[in-house]
Amino acid sequence: MVREKIAPMRIWAQLCTICRPAQNWSGAGLVAAVLALWEIAARLADIPSYLFPTPMVVFRYLFAHLGDLLLAGGVTLLEAVAGLLLGTAAGVTLAILILFWQQAEQGVMSLAILIKSTPVIAIAPILTIWLGFGPGPKVIVTALLTFFPVLINALTGFRTVEDALLDWLRSLNATPREIFLHARWPGARPFLFAALRTVGPLALIGAVVAEWMGASSGLGRVMWLAYTSLNMPALFAAVFILTALSTAVYQTIVWLEKRALFWVYPSN
Repeated sequence: MVREKIAPMRIWAQLCTICRPAQNWSGAGLVAAVLALWEIAARLADIPSYLFPTPMVVFRYLFAHLGDLLLAGGVTLLEAVAGLLLGTAAGVTLAILILFWQQAEQGVMSLAILIKSTPVIAIAPILTIWLGFGPGPKVIVTALLTFFPVLINALTGFRTVEDALLDWLRSLNATPREIFLHARWPGARPFLFAALRTVGPLALIGAVVAEWMGASSGLGRVMWLAYTSLNMPALFAAVFILTALSTAVYQTIVWLEKRALFWVYPSN
C-alpha cells in the first residue's frame, strides 16, 4: 500500500521537473509577444520615437550605451541592497524589541506608521540637503521604504508559534532566549522571506526615487536626464535595466529562501 501511494508522487515530481523548462519558455514567449505587439502598434500608429519609441529603437540605444547603463545600474543596485539590508536589520531588531518588551509596542508601531505614511518624495530632498548627493540619502530612503513590511512580518512570525511547542519548551525550563532561538526564530523565517520578496524589488524603486532628488550617478540620474531632454529611448532603456535588476534581486531572494527553508521547498 505504501509503495502504491509513493509511486504516483514520484511520477508527479518527475513530470513537474520535465515541465519546468516549458514553463520558463512560456514566460519568455509571453514577453516576446508583448514586445512584438508593442512594435506593431507603434509602427501602425506612426508614433514619433520621442513620444513612444518602438522596442527596436530602445534596444538599439540599450546596446549602444550598455556599458554606461550597466555602470549606472550597478550604483543603484548597491544603494538598494545596502538600504534593504539596513531596513531588514532595523525591522527585525524592532520586532525582537517588541517581542521581549511589549510595553514598547505602541510607541514603536506609532513611530513606524508615521514613517511609513510619510511620502518618500518628501523625505528624499531633506536627506539630500543634509547628507549631500552621495549614496547616504539613497540608502536611508530605501531602508525607510523597506523596514515596515519586514517589521510587521517578523513580528507576526515571532508570535505565530504553536502553543503546544511553547508549552513543551517551558516544561523543559527553557529560557525566553532559548524559546526564541529554537521556536520563534525558525517559525518567523517564512514570514521574513515573504516580506523580502515584496520589498526586494521595492528597494530598487526607492533608490531610483531618491536619485531623482539629486545624484551624481545611478539609474535615477539617467532617467532624470532622459526626461529633461525628452530622450525617450534612453528613458525606456533605463527602465529595462531597472526591470532586469528587480527580477534578479527577486530571484536571488527566492534562491536563498529555497535553501534556508529546505523543508518548505523539498528538492525533487
